[in-house]
Amino acid sequence: MRLKLLFAFLSLGATLMGAESYDGPRPPKPDVPYLLQADRLVETEIQQAHQESKKGDITYSIDGAASPAKTPLAEPIFIIDAKNLDANSLGLYRLDARNGHREITMSGGGRRRRGGGRPIHVLVTPLGGHLYKIEADEHLDEGEYSLSPSDSNTVFCFAVY
Repeated sequence: MRLKLLFAFLSLGATLMGAESYDGPRPPKPDVPYLLQADRLVETEIQQAHQESKKGDITYSIDGAASPAKTPLAEPIFIIDAKNLDANSLGLYRLDARNGHREITMSGGGRRRRGGGRPIHVLVTPLGGHLYKIEADEHLDEGEYSLSPSDSNTVFCFAVY
């Protein structure tokens, strides 16, 4: 009997430790990452990337030269209420601003391009229910960035200044 109680207690503790306690601001819209800045949330810019293939590479371009969602943090933190979106599928990418739009080129055919299309490492932490914290695990230089689900051309853009 004691062994069963001990096992139940340890199982409950392990379950509760899997999610961090979060008492900060909550996203007003589901499935949209928000930049956490002190005690307020800043909605990321939602866009659809246009896809173009050329010589085995795929270039994704986004309208507009700069995102209106900005953060001064070099390692931004995002909060998302992921009801229909898999938070673990979000990739973080640096975008190049060119000719009034932002773009990124991904290499095809297993070739590796210098600096092109490399995802930036992120940490995804469940906060309870559908709420997740996503953190850039690398220092981000000033510039344009996007979070994007791996199975979609939807992008959530922001800028680091």
